[in-house]
Amino acid sequence: MPNLQPDFMFYLHDVAHLLRIMVDKRARMHDMTRAQWLILLRLHRQPGMSQKELAELLEVEPITVARLVDRLEQRRMVERRADPSDRRIWRLHLLPDAEPLIGEIEAERNEIAAMIRHGIAPEDMTVVLEALKKMKTTLCGELRCNRRAEPVKLLAEDETAEEAA
Repeated sequence: MPNLQPDFMFYLHDVAHLLRIMVDKRARMHDMTRAQWLILLRLHRQPGMSQKELAELLEVEPITVARLVDRLEQRRMVERRADPSDRRIWRLHLLPDAEPLIGEIEAERNEIAAMIRHGIAPEDMTVVLEALKKMKTTLCGELRCNRRAEPVKLLAEDETAEEAA
């Protein structure tokens, strides 16, 4: 007989899915996509990433990133620069026009994080965050993640219990 108890994996999947829907909705309000937001956030934190590196992070084909970057270039938010040691590689950098949008994305992230934490006691958030960090460490150990391949955090990074309140 199947176990009909609440299933952790389903809840984790459902929360991640609902978070993606929420971020998609917020990005559309800025006439952008979640993938474009992720590119801008990653380049804000790690200028000079290649299109290939971004494709790996976003789990899409390099041509998809190329098209997303084309749109961001048209909006004067990103520019491609030749890699000084390998002319086949394009390094991506934010342009000044992206800076106001980065601020808006950060504000949206903070609103979403506050909404998700609503009704959860700070000490419970501490336990949840520690558990998620441990799960991530375990999975990265199994999958041999590298530092550059860590996912972009759409929510505030490594908040303390006081900040989570």
